[in-house]
Amino acid sequence: MIFDLLIAMLWSVSPLGEAKVGIPYALLHGVNIYVAFIFCFAANVMVFPIMTFFLDVVNRYLFKWYYYKKSAIFVARRAKKGAGKNVEKYGFWGLMIFVLIPLPGTGVYAGTLAAYLFGIDRKRAFLANTIGIFFSCLIIWATTIAAMKGFK
Repeated sequence: MIFDLLIAMLWSVSPLGEAKVGIPYALLHGVNIYVAFIFCFAANVMVFPIMTFFLDVVNRYLFKWYYYKKSAIFVARRAKKGAGKNVEKYGFWGLMIFVLIPLPGTGVYAGTLAAYLFGIDRKRAFLANTIGIFFSCLIIWATTIAAMKGFK
């Protein structure tokens, strides 16, 4: 169980899945439903400080290289296009709703990047991301539990 919980937490930190993959993984591998929610949510919340550090420190150093700069600009344009009008127009609430939607490309990675690009205050961005992650995790958690009960 601990190994499965660790794998679920790694999925929750991963940009490939976030908690959208971590929670179903944990539940399908027999982890307690409440433990799975709490640990996957916490792991997903930890992405914000990691990404903020990356954007503030590492990104500036790597921006000197052409291929990194080209890739970073491509990712920034995609994040700005995906979150753009709602985050720019509604700020905190737009960012929260953007992160809340449990679809690929709308998680905390894109939310942190959008907050960085639109210059949203760091504390407000963290709060908006955390609330959005909570409700996104809740939707995924409830949907997975309902689906598991439906299959039995």
